[in-house]
Amino acid sequence: MNKWSELLIGLILIVVPIYIAFYSAGWFGPGWNFWSAAGEFFKGALFWIVIMIGALFVLLGISDIKG
Repeated sequence: MNKWSELLIGLILIVVPIYIAFYSAGWFGPGWNFWSAAGEFFKGALFWIVIMIGALFVLLGISDIKG
């Protein structure tokens, strides 16, 4: 994969979930209304998985720039 596309995908995968997390807290809008603890767990797990994948892409992009 191209180093710049890795950086771009990584940054998108980091920024978008953070924005969605702020949105769901009601700071930028009405927020989401999930009905159960399972929904809350899924949202949290999905948030961290996407953040970690984004961080991986950023690190791969930085590694390709250096190398």
